Amino acid sequence: MNKNNFAALPPMGWNSYDYYDTTVNEEQVKANADYMAANMKEYGWEYIVIDIEWYSHKPGSMRDKFQYIPFAGVEIDEYARLQPDPERFPSSAGGTGFKHLADYIHSLGLKFGIHIMRGIPRTAAHAHSKVLGTDLTADMVANPSSICGWNPDMYGVRNIEAGQAYYDSLLELYASWGVDFIKCDDICNTNMYVTNQYSARHEIEMLSKAIERCGRQVVLSLSPGPALIDKAWHYEKHANMWRITDDFWDNWDLLKDMFHRCELWENQVSKGCYPDCDMLPLGWLGKGFGKERRTDFTKEEQRTMMTLWCIFGSPLMLGAEMTKMDDWTLSLLTNKDILSMLTPDCRPHQLAHDEMKAVWTAYNDRTKERFIALFNLADEEMEVSVALKDIDETLPTGVSLLELWTQIRTKSSDGKISSILPAHGSSVYRLE
Repeated sequence: MNKNNFAALPPMGWNSYDYYDTTVNEEQVKANADYMAANMKEYGWEYIVIDIEWYSHKPGSMRDKFQYIPFAGVEIDEYARLQPDPERFPSSAGGTGFKHLADYIHSLGLKFGIHIMRGIPRTAAHAHSKVLGTDLTADMVANPSSICGWNPDMYGVRNIEAGQAYYDSLLELYASWGVDFIKCDDICNTNMYVTNQYSARHEIEMLSKAIERCGRQVVLSLSPGPALIDKAWHYEKHANMWRITDDFWDNWDLLKDMFHRCELWENQVSKGCYPDCDMLPLGWLGKGFGKERRTDFTKEEQRTMMTLWCIFGSPLMLGAEMTKMDDWTLSLLTNKDILSMLTPDCRPHQLAHDEMKAVWTAYNDRTKERFIALFNLADEEMEVSVALKDIDETLPTGVSLLELWTQIRTKSSDGKISSILPAHGSSVYRLE
């Protein structure tokens, strides 16, 4: 199988983390899947991803002290493979895992994904659990000197044949459940090890090989960032997505910084291989963190984020509780003209960037469409412009433009495209 065909377009979906943190349950996942199927599927939204700690007992019950309860009880099978917590995911009772929930999501015409942590469960290593397909036990596969600095659940896996067998057994299990998407954490950048931030390189390769062997197309997403630009070739060979930032939240400074990050990675966007700008923190967020709230991004900042993610070609993973989504936020996510930029046929390029402004262009090699995005990064209203000759010297001095958010048609004047933008605002044009 060619992994580049698993995600011919940047994946678009929903992830439970920004709203539920560690606490999401089956009923809530189904409710969000129902909403996506009814309101967003026709626009390309298709993945429903359960994020971290789906195997843990009573997650979130000590949230005032711990995000991840140290050495809490987990649901696990005899072969060191974590299972869904049946208290939160009742359909997993009897050892059926996520199969019934995946079947439900597939019945809606959507795809199903899960979050995993790199490695093998510590509890399995301590119990000397079997590793399927080998004569070794989990303690022989685990590397106790390879850990995650912020989550206590796993040891890294040794670079040995039995380690590969462990990952093969995981993907065999996930394929039987009907998993279409895996977000693997503590693997893209093992930032606890500052002198060896790519210490999990062999585990990326093991996961990639296990996916090839499992007989199912499974998109592989690597977290957290920032991804290492000198390892771009390795990410591209073994994964479909890799995070170019640490956790992204609804903070203007974080969004402003993404212009630097996207510039660094703009030449690495290709079919099946997507530098990932992380979640879209829109709508209602934070319930699992102890404080349900609306996004702190202004509407202008929300448009700026969507414009940058799409013209750059990032995957889109929504963090909102979709059942509470308002019409304005839904319209932000279902603008077909904006989403038309989200294809590897569209080649992105940051043409200008300083503290006050940014200008991006993208040219679709297949449709021959050209897009221009103007961003005001300043804290007050400002005019942002770009000369047509700086975009393409063959462009005439007057070109017809369609602004994709407002659907207003206009023309360039004085040989430039110009827009007066509010603070943190943006405009994006398609040349017509």
